[in-house]
Amino acid sequence: MTFIRSERVAALFLLVAAAVGLLLANTPAGPALMSLQDAHLAIPGTPLDLSVGHWISDGLLAIFFFVVAVELKNEFAVGQLNSVSKAVRPAIAALGGVTVPALIYVAVTAGSGYEGGWPIPTATDIAFALGVLAVFGKGIPSRLRIFILALAILDDIVAILIIAVFFTADPNLLFIGLAAVGVALFWLLSRSLGGRYRVPVAIVMGLVAVITWSLTYLSGVHATIAGVALGLAMVRLPAMRVRHVLEPVTNGAILPIFAFSAALVAIPQVAPGELAAPFWGILIALPVGKIIGISLGGWLSSYVGPRDRRPHLNLHALLAAGALGGVGFTVSLLMNELAFAGTEEVADEGTLAVLLGSSISIVIAAVLVSTLAAYYKRLRALRETAVDKLRSA
Repeated sequence: MTFIRSERVAALFLLVAAAVGLLLANTPAGPALMSLQDAHLAIPGTPLDLSVGHWISDGLLAIFFFVVAVELKNEFAVGQLNSVSKAVRPAIAALGGVTVPALIYVAVTAGSGYEGGWPIPTATDIAFALGVLAVFGKGIPSRLRIFILALAILDDIVAILIIAVFFTADPNLLFIGLAAVGVALFWLLSRSLGGRYRVPVAIVMGLVAVITWSLTYLSGVHATIAGVALGLAMVRLPAMRVRHVLEPVTNGAILPIFAFSAALVAIPQVAPGELAAPFWGILIALPVGKIIGISLGGWLSSYVGPRDRRPHLNLHALLAAGALGGVGFTVSLLMNELAFAGTEEVADEGTLAVLLGSSISIVIAAVLVSTLAAYYKRLRALRETAVDKLRSA
């Protein structure tokens, strides 16, 4: 299990699953796999009737969002975001990392009728960004990793809010109210756990979570928001234990399955000039917009707060953080599905753009993080040499 918890392994699984999905979609097996993805599975006696693809993106991914929400709550309680002074600098960088890609996307797609896809390049995939950092960034200062972690977490908060606000159609207030009752009951049950693991309570909580997810789906609010609400509602210490149990499941199964399903797209047989505007908007906004936005926001944030507490992040480090922020993958793929749900061809091109834009960001990030790690390694070697000379003098 420790192997699957590794950030490097999680990133590798995600990349391989997306690559396999894209490859198989463009082989003779592609049409059968896509047909299977569109097949509907209903739960008898309930109004729940979703395609296999939606069971994955609305159902399985809600578990991933639960884990993310638990991590968010922990960071706000005892982690890197537990005070205004800690949160304000990555928050400014995150704001730049959301605003600039959205503006670039809107500028590229202006007049096309697809401007509504602006949320797609605003997201950062925490698992993948930290995986790339773990692979190529051995030896970089902990302050940069903390800055990137806080930045990615805040980015996820924005993504969750965007999904809740902009991708909710005709909400059913009755079902929303009942889902809220489910969240409250989930919180009460989690309080009764205390420091112990009680099987009967855990089973009841599981049933309440499933019912709450169902009510959220039926309400018109995107069902992944149920995972967020339940994760934030659960008492922190029991929630962290559940997160520990679920982490191998999300890393080793849920995220790869979603990546495979989302990447199951036939590459359009069209000339580059015939690709829809969203393709170019996403492809440019993810790597370029994130690097500019996060670097600019990070630079501005260096002037915030007491001088002795400001982060010492040079331009190289900020560019590396920006490139890592451009790895959209999971949440960007989800937003692409939501934004272009009624236009299959544009959604397919958007998926390709997310994969390509994220891949470009990975390459840029790998180069920047590797050279940054080498710089700090040389710096430490020089310091050690100077210390040895002083001792021998």
